[in-house]
Amino acid sequence: MSRKPKPVPRIDVDVLIVGAGISGIGVACRLQMNHPGLTLRILDRRERIGGTWDLFRYPGIRSDSDMYTFGYDFKPWTDSKVLADGAAIRDYLQETADDFRLGHEIDFGMTVTSADWSSERQRWTVIARDRNGEEHRYIARFLVGCTGYYDYDQGYRPQFPNEDAFEGRVIHPQHWPEDLDYAGKSVAVIGSGATAVTLVPNMADTAASVTMIQRSPTYIIPMPSENQLVKTLSRYLPDTAVYRIVRSLTLGFGQVSYAAMRTFPKQIKRAIINMVGKQLKPGIDVAHFTPTYNPWDQRMCVVPGGDLFTALNEDRAEIVTDTIAGFTPTGIQLDSGRHVDADIIITATGLNVKVNGDIELRIDGEPIDISSRLTYKAVLIDRVPNAAYIFGYTNASWTLKVDIAAEYLSRLISYMDSHGYAEVQPQAPAGETTDGSVFGNLTSGYVQRGADKLPRQGRRGPWVVRHSYWRDARMLRKSSIDDGSLRFTPKVRPDADLPDEASARAALSTA
Repeated sequence: MSRKPKPVPRIDVDVLIVGAGISGIGVACRLQMNHPGLTLRILDRRERIGGTWDLFRYPGIRSDSDMYTFGYDFKPWTDSKVLADGAAIRDYLQETADDFRLGHEIDFGMTVTSADWSSERQRWTVIARDRNGEEHRYIARFLVGCTGYYDYDQGYRPQFPNEDAFEGRVIHPQHWPEDLDYAGKSVAVIGSGATAVTLVPNMADTAASVTMIQRSPTYIIPMPSENQLVKTLSRYLPDTAVYRIVRSLTLGFGQVSYAAMRTFPKQIKRAIINMVGKQLKPGIDVAHFTPTYNPWDQRMCVVPGGDLFTALNEDRAEIVTDTIAGFTPTGIQLDSGRHVDADIIITATGLNVKVNGDIELRIDGEPIDISSRLTYKAVLIDRVPNAAYIFGYTNASWTLKVDIAAEYLSRLISYMDSHGYAEVQPQAPAGETTDGSVFGNLTSGYVQRGADKLPRQGRRGPWVVRHSYWRDARMLRKSSIDDGSLRFTPKVRPDADLPDEASARAALSTA
């Protein structure tokens, strides 16, 4: 007798969110606040909340944006630390999820493999596999991608000549081994971005020596480790009021300073280099901190309390600007002829871009490639029904954009419900597409490597990605939903044809 195939567990929801990191948790909380009756589910391949802040475990891992704008608008960050460490950020996310009772709405250990939109049913069917390889099926009105923009499995790792000759350990920070003991060891860190400038001062406290090898300089700006205004205001005002005041001031300063850097790049560059020069002791060449490009052509690095400069000034670390000729048994040979001795080599060489977690998207069975589609208000995707891809800011705190994007989704759902619409999709006019991606004008290495994988942007209106919080806030919070660029479709079949949420949950729990 043949055995009947095991039924695939199924659950039906209004909104299915992929990713339980800072974007996914933020979107879920905002939707719950504005739509308490909305059913939602969050899927994440990891075993707990956190995303980036659960993945990265290297020494000193921290935010590279201030916490008063990186925190959620609706959840005050109450610590006076300007830049928080990874564990504190993950705890903040967990606390936020607990506040909104999201624990029962998250399925961990779920790898989403495909999502198929049915025009007949006006629903997404999403297939995910759990950690045991079992397949699960989710049916959703809206699909929201909150997977970030980089590959969680593999960081960017260029190959260097003669790597096999090196007798020590070579480590990428994205996969930091728990058993790594670098006390009393010589460490070489390859790279000059946010990860490298974080690693160097933190490892310098324990390692015998740390040498940062950069091919070219990066803008590195010192920032106070604590916000004194927060400490002062906290004596007189409640946490929420303090957060609102400091958040507004920090946001305003950030937007104004970014605009100034783009408007007066030569003058701002000179000011930054002069400021850094004053942080360095005689004998350390400021050329190591003088990039060839203008401010904000690439992301800028911040160092809390100037910890990198302190490590250099105290001779606990060294910075070298050179190119690598190859690895040797005992370290790295540079093209200048110098040899950097190392027991451990850290390749802080960046990340690989991955869009939407490599989920296979289909519309009525036909595969679609969102890298060939325009982004609408940097939230929706051209000609993709009932789907959003949440992409934060690159020139400001990521979460600023996440929150107003979630507000827009909430407004959109309310509009559709009030008008009896079941489907929405942006419709870009012919000739709107440009070569630009959602990254805007950044020229960072990971942007150049992954530009062809990202959604495109257009020439005008809602198709342009402006990376301006104030302009985006007006557009996403207040502009008309039906602006002529969206096509709405009424319901074509009754919801009664679908199993209700309670039955679906019961089926999933007993499977």
